[in-house]
Amino acid sequence: MKLLLIVCAYNEGQKLEAESERIRRFLDRRGTAHPVDVLYVDDASTDGTASRVEKEAAAGGPAASGGALKLIRHATNMGKGAAIRTALACATGDHVIIQDADLEYDPADYGPILEALGRDGVPVVYGSRILGDNPHSYWRYYYGGRLLTLCFNWLYGRRLTDLTTGYKAFRLETLRSIPLSCRGFEFCPEVTAKLARRGVPIVEVPISYRPRSMEEGKKIRWRDGVRAVGTLMSLRWGGDS
Repeated sequence: MKLLLIVCAYNEGQKLEAESERIRRFLDRRGTAHPVDVLYVDDASTDGTASRVEKEAAAGGPAASGGALKLIRHATNMGKGAAIRTALACATGDHVIIQDADLEYDPADYGPILEALGRDGVPVVYGSRILGDNPHSYWRYYYGGRLLTLCFNWLYGRRLTDLTTGYKAFRLETLRSIPLSCRGFEFCPEVTAKLARRGVPIVEVPISYRPRSMEEGKKIRWRDGVRAVGTLMSLRWGGDS
């Protein structure tokens, strides 16, 4: 079973070394039986993010266990959704985990996520911050995420706890079968809504979470929440699935 880690990064150069080290620790524990590729998508960063990834690649990490570290660079800033779509265009493997390079999530949680994804009949696993015992972000982010999840559950008849989690894992063939058009943070509602419309089950497992502050570089804004609600509503009654 080959795993692909897609790491989306925009001006996260100061955090890359620490994030890469945490990914490396997971890969060391995983061993060499199952290859792991790490694919960074630099969304036109201006802080040297790409050069730091290239330095990591030259040093041979964090990719291990027979896998490779790769870098794709956007010439202009296009958004998280566009970065994911770029990565999927050249993705290979059996399973894929998507994450940001912002240190809010811990790669130590890959274990339970992959364990759930490896069960028969489980094509998608979300890491839920709500199921875990975690500190809250700013109230507007915490309650905004809860409200968005409730909106999704009401529209699509599901019982998710954390629609906007940054840890989403898929069987690669399942994710590639979803026609994505997202460019920004609306990736979360778009992919989840389209999975729901197809009747694809989503399993949640608890994960750890360390929310960062605006000063530390948190990028999502209230407009992204409004756009997310619009995405959920438009896909409920139309759009490609």
